[in-house]
Amino acid sequence: MEMMQKSNVRTLIWDGIALSLIDQRKLPFEEKYVKCSSSGSISKAIKDMVVRGAPAIGVTAAYGAVLAAKEYNGNNLSCFLSSTYKKFKNIAQSRPTAVNLSWALDRMKAVIERADKDDSIDSQSAAIKKITAMLEEEAKKIEREDVEINKRLGDNALKFFSGYKTSLKVLTHCNAGALATAGYGTAMGVIRSLNNAGLIENVIVDETRPYLQGARLTAWELYKEKIPFFVITDNMSGYFMSKGEVDAVVVGADRIAANGDTANKIGTLSLSIIAKYYNIPFLVAAPISTIDLKTPEGSLIPIEQRPAAEVREISGNTIIPDYMPVLNPAFDVTPNENITGVITEKGIADAPYEKNLKKLIKI
Repeated sequence: MEMMQKSNVRTLIWDGIALSLIDQRKLPFEEKYVKCSSSGSISKAIKDMVVRGAPAIGVTAAYGAVLAAKEYNGNNLSCFLSSTYKKFKNIAQSRPTAVNLSWALDRMKAVIERADKDDSIDSQSAAIKKITAMLEEEAKKIEREDVEINKRLGDNALKFFSGYKTSLKVLTHCNAGALATAGYGTAMGVIRSLNNAGLIENVIVDETRPYLQGARLTAWELYKEKIPFFVITDNMSGYFMSKGEVDAVVVGADRIAANGDTANKIGTLSLSIIAKYYNIPFLVAAPISTIDLKTPEGSLIPIEQRPAAEVREISGNTIIPDYMPVLNPAFDVTPNENITGVITEKGIADAPYEKNLKKLIKI
């Protein structure tokens, strides 16, 4: 089946009543949107991976917070806050590894706390209305900021590659593109910026088992934008690195610990080990919001365990029978010593990460 070339596909669309999410489980063969009209449907969409990618999950969670507030129908401020916070908690539990989810909800909680201290509001019903409106404005702001952040992040990558060879072969894993964000992308943002500068010879795309985000999503984005690429199976990466076919590895991140250890899609750790062996730069591209200074090191990052069916099946076709046991961790942790640099919208951090990540955050 030939892949579609429809342009201007958006990861998410807010219409003031509901959030429509492009169903990333259906790509690249079908562009279908899932309409989320409740905070519960937002939680389900995140858990079921209708939407995925740490920044996109964060923006989605922010709109889920808006829907949580809109679902309350009474005039009692205390009941409103209790109901809303309970639904925030449900959204937070949908996927544990991506720190952007809790980061976005914390921003929404801060909005409520500011409004709750506003003595100029003369009634409980007015306070509820004001808080709901402020939450919606904050969610829109988070979405706008995400796109701007990703573009700055991509441009910062050019500083790392300045003076580098002018024809780069970049390997990437999973999908950290426009589909994983509100637009543009993190690792894909780096690739886009390099391509716009005429520096990309080829992008090597790991298929990224078991959910195939590389083969289904990253390759689709590259195809639509006419950036040269080819897809490989995950266990081919060492071969291409050994043959000199990879100049740099660029990946996204779901959480970066205070010491620079980084959780990303399962398989990233292996890539970092091989890249280090062949002395190939290994770069993590992520917004500042992905850095979690409250988590000292990678061993303390919670690793989501996904359903076994994702490994047993490919596109609905069973390849492993039910009587065979399966484990399916969604992420692994790359130790900081394997990471050449962390590219953010505020600049690039290198070792010692515990010191330099904090510096970036304070800028």
